[in-house]
Amino acid sequence: MRHRFPQAGRGQVVGLLGGSFDPAHAGHVHITREALKRFGLDRVWWLVSPGNPLKTRGPAPLERRMARARAVMQHPHVEVTDIEARLGTRYTAETLGELQRLYPQVRFVWLMGADNMAQLHLWQDWRQIIEGVPIGVLARPGQRISARMSRAAALYAPYRIPGRYGHLLGRAEPPAWCFINVPMHDASSTAIRAAGSWVSEPG
Repeated sequence: MRHRFPQAGRGQVVGLLGGSFDPAHAGHVHITREALKRFGLDRVWWLVSPGNPLKTRGPAPLERRMARARAVMQHPHVEVTDIEARLGTRYTAETLGELQRLYPQVRFVWLMGADNMAQLHLWQDWRQIIEGVPIGVLARPGQRISARMSRAAALYAPYRIPGRYGHLLGRAEPPAWCFINVPMHDASSTAIRAAGSWVSEPG
């Protein structure tokens, strides 16, 4: 079963948290709640992807990951979606372009953990991403320094919004990004899979 497209009102600021969510866990919930508070977001959409182009091993079936995500993330301002599967997009830049076309009156903010910021320059059309929407970066265990010293952070240093002004991020014109330190949560999809309680498809 496919799910409907998410709804957003004119002028709302919507944070987008993408990933395979294989499986979704309390760490994802933690950074989502922090993002809502710290970046002045009206809503957050989880974009449960069909697969991650940077990973060679396939994730668990989409419907299973969607069900797990919905069970884990229960908040009135957060919606779990499979919109990338519906759109047929493979890369983040493509997804953002389609969302901006479909929701021209909505302001989007791309959300990521600091670990992803550290490797953003490896993503397809990564400059298009950072120049297309504001980016909110949330610190995760052991990744603060690598994110701040990343290629993307260095090249776009003039456009960084200090953490204390993070609530302004959603109304900023890109390129704009904000790095915030949040209380740590060390839950990991990799650790959950390694423990044997969640089995992905062989890849």
